[in-house]
Amino acid sequence: MAIFIQGTAITTTTPTISVDPPASTAPLPIGKQIFQLVVVDDSGNVSQPATVTVTIADQTAPTAVINAPQVVASGASFTLDGSKSFDLGGGKVVKYIWTYVGPST
Repeated sequence: MAIFIQGTAITTTTPTISVDPPASTAPLPIGKQIFQLVVVDDSGNVSQPATVTVTIADQTAPTAVINAPQVVASGASFTLDGSKSFDLGGGKVVKYIWTYVGPST
């Protein structure tokens, strides 16, 4: 397991490495992130860098939260408030789609 910091090399003696987001800071940013590998043989010869692009994606659905009055007088206006809705996956709520579903049974 390794915590990658941009521009800081991590040396291992094994051919695989696990990328773990640091607990104390934010995870890797959403979007395309580039990783590089250079290998060294037992004679000290150093390879050219190989790179791979990994797309970090927000794949967690946001949570909708509605605040509304419990009772409203007949014919009176009222406000539905979705401002407490959130996205734990690192995204930002950018659209609110409201639908009147009908009477409760």
